[in-house]
Amino acid sequence: MLESASVTNRWVNTIDFQNPEAIAKGFGIMENNIYCTLSTCSFDGYPWVSPVFFAYDEKCNIYWSSAIESKHSQNLYSNAGKVAIAIFNSSISEGTADGLYFYGTASELKPEETEKILKLLLNRAKRKHNRTAADYLNDSPRRIYQCQPQEAWVTGERLPFGNQLIDTKNQICLQSLGEHVKSYSRE
Repeated sequence: MLESASVTNRWVNTIDFQNPEAIAKGFGIMENNIYCTLSTCSFDGYPWVSPVFFAYDEKCNIYWSSAIESKHSQNLYSNAGKVAIAIFNSSISEGTADGLYFYGTASELKPEETEKILKLLLNRAKRKHNRTAADYLNDSPRRIYQCQPQEAWVTGERLPFGNQLIDTKNQICLQSLGEHVKSYSRE
């Protein structure tokens, strides 16, 4: 059932699920920011957030590299890879931020995919690095991780409620977002 954002649906607009402007907004946020906030939770319920440099592919998978022993990596191993990700620009004026939000599962990248995904990460990096796939394999203390999003939202309009403004979210179609990424990468 498609609904406007309201208190009864936790301020989530599902009417704009396939809206081209909402999809383009989500893509712009992903394309124009190089850090995301990765949210994980330990097996016993303790939350943890980490800013990580990221890259993405045409399926909207999010990739980053981290130390195997870092708290967020250990949380992935112990909590079935459950993650939430927020991407936003924190340097803009209060009340004007747009965000892209994902919920999904994350895991260590398969060794045979490491070289391909490392290229994505290195292409997004402003500084040049001499890293190779071997830097993330075997006895290396670091790995590349992948989040496969299951749901996505972008910041919606701020709605008046009493004497306050309520932030809303627009749920967006991951497949449409991926198609937008593909069309952009072909240009």
